[in-house]
Amino acid sequence: MRKSIKFILLFLFAVFIFWFFGRNLDWQEVSQSLRKADAFYLILAVLIICLGYLLRAIRWKVLLEPITETSLKELFATTTVGFAAVFLVGRMGEIVRPMWLPMRDKRVRPSAALITLGVERIFDLASLVCFFAVNLIWFTVPAGRENEFAYVKFVGNLMLVGIFVGFLGLYFYQKFSARFIAWAEKVTDKKFVPRRVRRIFISLLKQLAASLQILKNWREVTAVIFWTIMLWLAIAIPTWLVLLAFDLPLSFSDSLFVMGWAAIGSLVPTPGGAAGAFHAATAGGLIFLNIAANDAAATSIAMHLVYFAPAVLFGIYYFLRGDISVARFKNLLSSEQAVEEVEHDESQLSVNSPQSSVNNRYTDN
Repeated sequence: MRKSIKFILLFLFAVFIFWFFGRNLDWQEVSQSLRKADAFYLILAVLIICLGYLLRAIRWKVLLEPITETSLKELFATTTVGFAAVFLVGRMGEIVRPMWLPMRDKRVRPSAALITLGVERIFDLASLVCFFAVNLIWFTVPAGRENEFAYVKFVGNLMLVGIFVGFLGLYFYQKFSARFIAWAEKVTDKKFVPRRVRRIFISLLKQLAASLQILKNWREVTAVIFWTIMLWLAIAIPTWLVLLAFDLPLSFSDSLFVMGWAAIGSLVPTPGGAAGAFHAATAGGLIFLNIAANDAAATSIAMHLVYFAPAVLFGIYYFLRGDISVARFKNLLSSEQAVEEVEHDESQLSVNSPQSSVNNRYTDN
């Protein structure tokens, strides 16, 4: 019931944002702008976005390598189904990926999948911030936006510093993880700390330490950075192609700027792939570049479809194949199941510790 109420509230919030987003638009002009869009550029953008899902799967495989072997086929299927879930129910659909992969590949534990996805998000955020902030160096400021741009540049530089500090913190955590985990076990060994919460917290710390073993191997770090850059280029290029489809007078540098705004909008946990928020943020970025509001709205709608439609189609494909059912999908969205899976992993750590297997792997090398 709580989850249903949360979904309804988020849905209503998305409706409100949509109303706020489109209250002053001429929807007839928006419709005309959509019909005039060049289909060739849009189709090409969709194909590159599909390649982006494959690049995500390849990078996920690299991140899981210090912990366990995996199947690229299953990683790709899980990635597309996961993004389809995010589109359907919002950010709560993120839990589908770490729960779905272990059901398809028994070698992967849910907590390992969960932690590596957390590391993936860190690399995604770092890459996005770098693309956005570095692009501001040679970004051409639109006429009349000089004062606003000063604030945008300040925020971009601030995020860049935050990413550097964050990676530094992860490096030191990986280097001294044994001491930190021992300290965490001692600090949380209190009567007022629930045993279940403590077990899950310590389990996730151990899995994080295992996944960060990748930082010890510069070849694997380089591989993750390479695939992350390729992935975000596979998002930036379709963004530019959508702008070309609407014949907007914008450059590739401008598309990186718009991509940053779109990414911020996509963080809002509304159903429909951050519906409403994504459109408002993307259109806001385009309006900042002095694009007319109606054209900006049409472009944001097309861009949202380009980003998410391929994942929905793949999700339907796996649904029709029988790989996923409505009941299983609802079960995968259960946070209670996620907690139980992590607790199960904790009980297995003493038998087959990921950390010890990682140490053996690097010792053998």
